[in-house]
Amino acid sequence: MLHHSLIHPTILEVLGRSGHHGKVLIADGNYPASSAIGPNAKLVSLNLSPGIVTCTQVLEAIMSAIPIEKANTMAYETTGPYALSADPPVWNEYRRVFSDTGSNLILEPIEKWAFYEAVATRDHVLTIQTADQGLFANLLLSIGVRKTKS
Repeated sequence: MLHHSLIHPTILEVLGRSGHHGKVLIADGNYPASSAIGPNAKLVSLNLSPGIVTCTQVLEAIMSAIPIEKANTMAYETTGPYALSADPPVWNEYRRVFSDTGSNLILEPIEKWAFYEAVATRDHVLTIQTADQGLFANLLLSIGVRKTKS
């Protein structure tokens, strides 16, 4: 039996095959997951109903199972119909998860179109599509290394 909170068999399979620097996208419900995906990535859809499952819930499960060395968000727009004047509320949820898991990760925003380019790379191994309704909740994680205990 697994000790961590991640139990989804396909997600575990992909993560088990992944290595250092592999990228995992936790996509919000607005992300075009079927068309904005890396050539080697597997798409897992967890979008059951609006708001179920959230990006934060997926992050909590992922953080319980693998080491993460970098966390990139899609930078929010400051003009136009989806403009925000401050960080999206979900970013504070991510920071809480990092803190709760003892991680020293910081969120590093990437400009919207550069974010899509970062996802479309060969090292993108997994997209987990959620039904999160928050704006700019997309989170691109880079897998770290498992350190031996001494």
